[in-house]
Amino acid sequence: MKEKVGFIGLGLIGGSLAKAIRTYFPDYEIVAFDKNKEALALATQESVIDVAATTIDDNFRNCSYIFLCTPVAFNVAYLKQLTEYLNDACILTDVGSVKTNIHEEVIKLGIEKYFIGGHPMAGSEKSGYANSKAMILENAYFVLTPSKEVSQEKIDKYEQLVSTIHALPIILDYKEHDYITGTISHLPHIIAATLVNYVKDSDTKSELMKRLAAGGFKDITRIASSSPTMWQHICLKNKDNISQILASYIKYLEEVKSMIDSGDGQAIYDWFDSSRIYRNSLPGASSGPIKKAFEVYCDIIDEAGGIAAIATILASNGLSIKNIGIVHNREFEEGVLRIEFYDESSSKKAAELLQKFRYIVYER
Repeated sequence: MKEKVGFIGLGLIGGSLAKAIRTYFPDYEIVAFDKNKEALALATQESVIDVAATTIDDNFRNCSYIFLCTPVAFNVAYLKQLTEYLNDACILTDVGSVKTNIHEEVIKLGIEKYFIGGHPMAGSEKSGYANSKAMILENAYFVLTPSKEVSQEKIDKYEQLVSTIHALPIILDYKEHDYITGTISHLPHIIAATLVNYVKDSDTKSELMKRLAAGGFKDITRIASSSPTMWQHICLKNKDNISQILASYIKYLEEVKSMIDSGDGQAIYDWFDSSRIYRNSLPGASSGPIKKAFEVYCDIIDEAGGIAAIATILASNGLSIKNIGIVHNREFEEGVLRIEFYDESSSKKAAELLQKFRYIVYER
């Protein structure tokens, strides 16, 4: 009996997962439910799914996996509807960016032995099934948050599936996941938005700050251009962690202010030096002071020689690459491969060249 995979929701991530599973597990039967009939019709037409369900019904019995791929609030609601269709071998999972609320509902419903939370750290500013593609998940971190009662066998199986679709599995406790993402993702977005709003509200009548803002300011506030609706939802879904993290950060800022007020030059130097050293140790970080980065991002298929082919195209056209690497955490950004150049003209020429060779290119 061939394995069956169910999807509740077939948007950007759900569609990308379904396409990846169809690519790497072509014999699997895929059944999907979505309120968007156009998404189901397109997925059927593309032979990504075998069954387009108009409701959550017996089509979801005997699934090896059921992926909840709707907004978090809806995922929690759908849990109750799915309980009668779960079998002992089934792995129930989700793709939400906040895990605590769904894990708490799983515990309340007594279905921990089935549930492993999932968070593929990939995405796009675009949404919907029409923009989904298996490539989105390649070389992206895919966090798994197993429930306490789920078996090691199920964890291993899910981890193997993630690896097979060329994503990078990482196992975390769900509370740790929400605190980590709150610190490295949610807080930076809040800081960027706060800084932009502060400059806007502090600017002169002639908008001199806006006119002079460039280079470093634009780089460190780029993420403030993200969807306000998405970040509204994230702040509300992870509000306890974000509030705690903000309180700690505000206290930290007060300490920095005191250090500057005291005029302690050595302490100020050490503080900046410490941040420089740590920043430069991050994967893909370039050394040196904050300055404008001349970068191009593009999608590539995960196959031998993919990066070498791009490097050859650029080198044969006299373009020097400063840095190149796969972006593993791109939840709120597009582009699998990041290529950094020494100047703006090189990055623009590279973008034109790669587009000419039919690569999908994203400039920031």
